[in-house]
Amino acid sequence: MEPDFLRYSCQITLPGFSEASQQQLRQAKVLIIGAGGLGCPAAQYLTAAGVGKIGIADFDVVSVSNLHRQVLYAPKDIGQKKALLACNKLGVQNPGVLLIPHDVKITSANVMDTISGYDIVVDGTDNFDTRYLINDACVIAGMPVVYGAIYQFEGQAAVWNVANADGTKSPNYRDLFPKVNAAQIPNCADGGVIPTLAGIIGCVQANEVIKYITKTGELLAGKVMVFDALTLQSRIIKIGKITNTNIVSLQHSTDAPTLTVAEVKKGLADNTLELVDIRTDQEHDEINIGGIHFEADEIDENMAYLTNSKVKVLYCSSGKRSAEAVKQIRLKSPETRVYSLEGGLKTWFESEIRD
Repeated sequence: MEPDFLRYSCQITLPGFSEASQQQLRQAKVLIIGAGGLGCPAAQYLTAAGVGKIGIADFDVVSVSNLHRQVLYAPKDIGQKKALLACNKLGVQNPGVLLIPHDVKITSANVMDTISGYDIVVDGTDNFDTRYLINDACVIAGMPVVYGAIYQFEGQAAVWNVANADGTKSPNYRDLFPKVNAAQIPNCADGGVIPTLAGIIGCVQANEVIKYITKTGELLAGKVMVFDALTLQSRIIKIGKITNTNIVSLQHSTDAPTLTVAEVKKGLADNTLELVDIRTDQEHDEINIGGIHFEADEIDENMAYLTNSKVKVLYCSSGKRSAEAVKQIRLKSPETRVYSLEGGLKTWFESEIRD
């Protein structure tokens, strides 16, 4: 046994696993997009397992509200870039792994370049635009995607776009969710998530990557695992063996226009803008920063108000639902002066603590 294989002796002795399997891991190139609740445990275990090259793509910084589930970071890391920080920490964990930070926001303009040079992508993102973009790019590139999603007490995992023996491809994300109205669906920051669920689903994603690389076990291809953290029950939903989609190009999406907390506070002081809370009634009643309130699925009923002469700033807990709502409004009325509060209430209240 080669000296560096001593580190991996417990996995090499597994039935069906061998030094050749470990060599496959060492030669593998894995890209993890999103260094958050899912990306952290996935990256930690893939690094520990000895994957040769791991890319970490994330443009965000660590915030205090991340710490309960993003276990790679500590309070001293708040404000630092996740991709750079994650690679530095993982490099200490296993110096034999090549770690590449991609400190960029994944967009239609850079996604193909970012995923090139990798064998498989782990989707650890938390918004639908990026999830669809990663899916479509990997289908076009002929690359598998290990999907994970968490919300409150439920998690999902699957492996998309795997080559079948007859040359066809397994289903991808659009086979399961052809279209989603993201403005009506809260994410973790909005709806909450039990922290252990992030670790469970992130580890499942790492497990599927290892199985794919070493060709061991049965992949979650053509099916979705749904896990309930409250009951510890899981079920497998079969969605077919072959994709029914035909993805040949990327859908180019533009970011919703935003205003920072400082810009919004100045606008409120000058009486040049109005706030609109698009969260649920329960969320609004628990805490809000004022303004008109209606839920995201009531936008059409309020278009007359939203498109009048005064600037509107929509807000939610994290800025993601409000950004999706702004996109919808701008599609219906491109000249409307409507913006999303950047970072949502999370950033608003964090700024008040700093002030």
